[in-house]
Amino acid sequence: MSLERRDFLKALAIASAGGLSLHSNFASAQQTANAFYELPRFGNVHLLHFTDCHAQLLPVYFREPNVNIGVGSQKGKTPHLVGEYFLKANNIPAGTKDAYAFTYLNFDAAAQHYGRMGGFAHLSTLIQQIKANRPGSLLLDGGDTWQGSATALWTKGQDMVDASLLLGVDIMTAHWEMTLGENRVLEIVEKDFQNKISFLAQNIKTTDFGDDVFTPFVIREMNGVPVAIIGQAFPYTPVANPRYFTPNWTFGIQESNLQKTIDLARSQGAKVVVLLSHNGMDVDLKLASRVRGIDAILGGHTHDGVPIPVQVRNAGGTTLVTNAGSNGKFLGVLDFDVKGGHVVDFQYKLLPVFSDLLPADPRMSRLIERVRQPYESVLSEPLAVTQELLYRRGNFNGSFDQVILDGLLTQKNAEIAFSPGFRWGTTLLPGQVVTMENLMDQTAITYPYTTNSLMSGQTIKTILEDVADNLFNPDPYYQQGGDMVRVGGLNYAIDPNASMGNRISDMRLNGTLLDPHKSYRVAGWAPVSEDADMRGGEAIWDLMRRHLKEVKVIEESKLNEPLIKGVKNNPGIESLI
Repeated sequence: MSLERRDFLKALAIASAGGLSLHSNFASAQQTANAFYELPRFGNVHLLHFTDCHAQLLPVYFREPNVNIGVGSQKGKTPHLVGEYFLKANNIPAGTKDAYAFTYLNFDAAAQHYGRMGGFAHLSTLIQQIKANRPGSLLLDGGDTWQGSATALWTKGQDMVDASLLLGVDIMTAHWEMTLGENRVLEIVEKDFQNKISFLAQNIKTTDFGDDVFTPFVIREMNGVPVAIIGQAFPYTPVANPRYFTPNWTFGIQESNLQKTIDLARSQGAKVVVLLSHNGMDVDLKLASRVRGIDAILGGHTHDGVPIPVQVRNAGGTTLVTNAGSNGKFLGVLDFDVKGGHVVDFQYKLLPVFSDLLPADPRMSRLIERVRQPYESVLSEPLAVTQELLYRRGNFNGSFDQVILDGLLTQKNAEIAFSPGFRWGTTLLPGQVVTMENLMDQTAITYPYTTNSLMSGQTIKTILEDVADNLFNPDPYYQQGGDMVRVGGLNYAIDPNASMGNRISDMRLNGTLLDPHKSYRVAGWAPVSEDADMRGGEAIWDLMRRHLKEVKVIEESKLNEPLIKGVKNNPGIESLI
């Protein structure tokens, strides 16, 4: 079936679901789609922003969390709102396309109705449409672009590099890109990007003399207005990911250096200053309160879809802070009206990318087909069938994470299993065949080794406490993003509001309290230590491929989640509907 025929049927189906007669023609269906994405031009500075696509070139399902707890000053505030709380705060009616895009509510039925989201061919069409009436607009990529799929792993990010160039990315910063290693990152930046894409990071320095590894900022003139874009790479890369990938570089928030960079950009004539950040939303909110001279922070890392920017007051005025979700689901459009050398007004819209409403860009479709062709037989291998919704996102566990935990426990003959709290990973609907590609969407990293270790009860508690502090420390500068490590076999309680070292309690294995001095068999994967690959641990996708083929059918099961204390009336947690 041709692309044109497929697009006609998609548009017709959406139009019919929206109430149009099946006799309506394609033009009427297309008018419905165009109306949804109609965004009149505003102001004279135009920035388009996507982030955390995690190498998803094709349209996907991605369920948003029902648990995203805020603590301390962030309790009950953006981005820690889920479900009905989110809809109310953002004035989104229930049961709509936007409700499907931004929340987990009634996800199975909504996904069947509204279809997949994202996909670079559809994102490309939307970008072209928005740019058509916004002269000089810049396309910004917030990072986590070269990792998250099988083809990105197997091509060392080349598929995403080529797609980004074709998409028209102007500027990007980074995080998971660094897990390809220093040499590969430099090779892409220096050879593939050259003068086409500016790779920015004011906070990455050499370990020896503290020199800039990448360009800190650029100034681009847009409709007579000098606009500075500063790059802020993920500050905790050597902690959250193996240090051996970037042994010669340092990261960090580098607040004082950022202020100097802002001041330098202003001194060179910039009238608008924007931080392209991969800090995570909470970190960006604190940063915005402490530095002056930034008009907006376009953020990433924590995968929060934020339709209404948070306006943060600081010594220099007000900074807008937002975040553009993940997996190619959204395109942020920020327009500034600049007069007399100052921003006098703004308009922001976070557009959901509904694949069925946006015809595929033929050039991008051809590139994607070319990239995937050598791997199609491997990607399409059926492994099992799922009877439940498989997803990852959420503070404590996801159903696909539970499947991985069960696989580790079974295949490693372990008593307890740990799986990282990664926020990337696509969603499968009940009845779908789980393919090798779906498995790789959950596991495609450059350090996939599985482990089997003996750990004391005290060590297990220390690990859980450490990860909990990373997630729930009331000071955002001590948070590293991600979610709580997923735990199999072990039950425990957690109080997110407690102090460091006192959040985890009542750890039980088969109903019996864990003995702090006894050793337990613990399986895991994705270790950050450099010698992990020398211990013979097979790749997680090999272990899970074997496990899924043995299981054949993934039946609906209860998530192994902790007892969560002290969260009554917290709008960052809702029971599943």
